[in-house]
This record gives sequence, C-alpha cells and structure tokens, in this order.
Amino acid sequence: MKKFIINGLILTIVLSACKGINETETSKNEKQHQESVKRGEYLVGIMDCAVCHTPKVFTPNGPILDDSRLFSGFNSKNEIPQLSTEELETAKKWVLFSGDMTAAVGPWGISYTANISSDETGIGNWSFDQFKRAIRQGKYKGLENGRPLLPPMPWQAYKDLKEEDLRAIFDYLKSTKPIENVVPPPTSLISDFK
Repeated sequence: MKKFIINGLILTIVLSACKGINETETSKNEKQHQESVKRGEYLVGIMDCAVCHTPKVFTPNGPILDDSRLFSGFNSKNEIPQLSTEELETAKKWVLFSGDMTAAVGPWGISYTANISSDETGIGNWSFDQFKRAIRQGKYKGLENGRPLLPPMPWQAYKDLKEEDLRAIFDYLKSTKPIENVVPPPTSLISDFK
C-alpha cells in the first residue's frame, strides 16, 4: 500500500510539473500571438489597408471610414455602378474610383475591394498559406489556380514582406470583428458593358 502511495505521489508530482510546463508554454504562445496581433495592427495601419477595404460614411468634411464595417470591402448592399459609354471610354485610359474608394474601373473592367474581415465571407476560413499566396503571388483568395488580383490592389508592393510581418498582418485581420459581406465578382473586360 505504501509503495502505491509513493508511486501515486511521484506520478502526481510528474503530472503537476508537466501541467506547469504546458501552462507556461500556452501562456508564452498566447503572449507571442498578442504581440503579433499588435504588430499586425500597426502594419495594417501604416500600409493604409482600411482606406480601400472599408466603406466610407460621407460627412461635410468628406468621406471617413465606417468603423462599423471595418475591412468588409465593397458594400454588397450598394448598387453596382452603371457606366455610360463616355465613362467606359474614359476608363480605357484612366482609372476611376467610386466615391468611397471600394470600387475601381479601368482597362481591366470593374473591380471591388475584398472583404478582409475575420468573417467567413472575408478571410475567416483562410489558412496562413492562402493569405501569403494572395499577397506574394497576387492570387484571388490565395488559391493556387486563382485568378490574378486586379487593380488597384498593390500586391506587387507587398510581395517582399517578411514572413513574420505577413503573419502579424494575418493574425491581426483574423482578430477583427467578423462582418458578413459577399463582395461581387469583378467584370474583367470593359467590352462586357457595351
């Protein structure tokens, strides 16, 4: 009986030590993740991602970010722009933006800024590898065989971001408020509108 108690005591000590190591490791991982989220928030801020990926509210002083729809992309409740023949001709030589900068028209057609919030209609279901592929290779939804990301997304300017910076941006975006918003697909050719 005494031997069982001693072994039980030793087993308890070993399990307690393992539990302490796991709790310390978990705490360390959580701290690293929170630091990554904070760095990502900083990077997303200086890269001005919200300017294109957030609908605007129009005020007497001009458009401001609609904080209730942060990173949700082109508002799918908005009417799809209808362009006149004259505007289409202009778009063959110029880039035109919607008033809130979440849609653009140019020689490629009309593109709409993506939902990059943490919702499943945004990047909520994405893996880090998908995010990395989208930013480094300009692939839609980070899919290997996805279509190219269209202008005005400046992915070429971001393709050389360090791995830890990409991870931080991803961690931050995954921590944002999820906003359900299915962004319409682009129209790739101006001729589709004639």
